[in-house]
Amino acid sequence: MDTQKLIEQLNDNDMQVRLNALAEIKKLTDEGVLPAVPDTLYVNNHIHTTYSFSPYSPTKALYMAWQAGLKTAGIMDHDSVSGIKEFIEAGKIIGMPVTCGFECRVGMKNTRLNGKKINNPDQESVAYVAIHGIPHQYVDMLDEFLAPYRAKRNERNKKMCANITKLVEPYGLSLDFEKDVMPLSKCNEGGSITERHVLYGLAKKVTEKYKTPAEVVDFFKNEMKIEISPKVEAQILNGDKTPDFYEYDILGALKSNMVEKIYIDADEECPDVREYIALAKKCHGISAYAYLGDVGDSVTGDKKAQKFEDDYLDLLFEELVDLGFDAVTYMPTRNTESQLRRVMGLCDKYNLFQISGVDINSPRQEFICRELDNPLYSHLVDATYALIGAENAATANEDESMFCDAIKAKYPDVHDRIEYFKNKV
Repeated sequence: MDTQKLIEQLNDNDMQVRLNALAEIKKLTDEGVLPAVPDTLYVNNHIHTTYSFSPYSPTKALYMAWQAGLKTAGIMDHDSVSGIKEFIEAGKIIGMPVTCGFECRVGMKNTRLNGKKINNPDQESVAYVAIHGIPHQYVDMLDEFLAPYRAKRNERNKKMCANITKLVEPYGLSLDFEKDVMPLSKCNEGGSITERHVLYGLAKKVTEKYKTPAEVVDFFKNEMKIEISPKVEAQILNGDKTPDFYEYDILGALKSNMVEKIYIDADEECPDVREYIALAKKCHGISAYAYLGDVGDSVTGDKKAQKFEDDYLDLLFEELVDLGFDAVTYMPTRNTESQLRRVMGLCDKYNLFQISGVDINSPRQEFICRELDNPLYSHLVDATYALIGAENAATANEDESMFCDAIKAKYPDVHDRIEYFKNKV
């Protein structure tokens, strides 16, 4: 079988076909038929898959991470753990240590952060959080916990599709949740449907009607009056030459301009933050707040100027500690050095574990975080190995989880726990 066919099978609808293709690619690589992968020191703990929004199945995501030269990789889907078992098996096939988690939104109304824009650009009093390092025996339990929240989210998704239809009906377009959005997801296999799915569905409807990139740009700018940055406009206009990116670039333009017009506040789909903390403790996972930080001159160049946590960062950390969070996760690609120096200092002050990764959900994104070359962030590599070591230890014995009482009593300082667990990979 030719290599291209094998690569295509990494996104096959059948999980076993995906895994078998990866095994064959690994075999051909080991035999020297396919080129060796790069040798780097990079790690990434925040890779989305088709079980939330991504062009990559869990197997394809591992393949992409491996081909980029990553030493470790972590799955992080929204409201879903359904890709974890496949991700673990793919890691075994290529011999890569992996870590497993999920991301969700929690309600913060019953905290001192009520009424604040926290780390969610679309809604006040709601925060993005994660559970990292999930012991593998708890995957099914977590899926049962998340399923009703996914169902509530889909009720809201359907209403947002109706809002979109009201906006685009004058242009001869519509968006049906069941017909146009659900098939883009893995919802029938325990995957989630996000706002990105909804807007990706609209992107596909736009490209069905407007056959050329120039027509799409003209429709956005002159009919819908959508403002598109010069960078994104150039990407869309180049769509004939970059077909794999084309609809994702259109999605990016829509996400920057339409979410606020169609968004409906999330409520019942967001567990209270204390329920989430209790869940993390029950499954012996690591509860982590996802720092976003104010966006001024966006480091990544694709975000509007907005203020988030930086004006009240001390209060935020006090509340995180009072609530019982174990960790803070952040992305050096997203923030300035001065922002992250402040965050890292507060993590050290409050003995919070630091986790990092690059949020992968588009084919344009690079799997490696080159900021890890900066000695300022070198500790994040050790933290990744400690995260994986702790996950492995807790999978074998729950009394060995990083934040269980016995381990905290033995190693009160989180830095000592990192040294202990990083050697258990």
